[in-house]
Amino acid sequence: MYSNYKNFIDKYVSFSDDEWLLFTSKLTKSHHKKGEIIHYSGDICIKLMFINSGIIRGYFIDENGKDYTKKICFNDHHAQMINRYVVDYDSFVNKKSSKISFEVLEDCELLSINYHDLQFLYQHSHMCERFARLMAEEAYSYVYNVMVDKLEKTASQRFEEFMTKTPYLLDKVPQYHIATLLGIAPQSLSRLKKLNKK
Repeated sequence: MYSNYKNFIDKYVSFSDDEWLLFTSKLTKSHHKKGEIIHYSGDICIKLMFINSGIIRGYFIDENGKDYTKKICFNDHHAQMINRYVVDYDSFVNKKSSKISFEVLEDCELLSINYHDLQFLYQHSHMCERFARLMAEEAYSYVYNVMVDKLEKTASQRFEEFMTKTPYLLDKVPQYHIATLLGIAPQSLSRLKKLNKK
């Protein structure tokens, strides 16, 4: 049940057996079906969720009711750190209303921890605290690069990068969601897909 999570953590830090037992004692497992909304904007995000399997998208809706995909969460050898966690971190840490909702796109299994249990781990395990710091640093770097990419790269370049890193998501995630994730029009995505097949 915890092998995916342990393999991921082992890339960053080495927990002792006692630290691993303490860490897993604070985790809860849950299963969710395709189409389920597991977190709504306006609510406080009370759990940090590691996606063990399946696909989830994080999205927000603007004042005109338009839906924008902010992130796609999944877990396989192509996934970066940011893809493996389902959380509105600002809401989770600061206990304020979330601006993001999370929808299950493919049946999933999650391993979750609440804020207070996470703080307990920080206080009782130096490695847990170190792991969290490394995750925060990597998350900041990812968000910064996404912002810069949308300013500096063309739609074609963003699509090419998506196809290099996660081509299989093209068949699993609705085209509209991928288009808003990449910051391009659905018609442009359709054209780029056709060019890619040639």
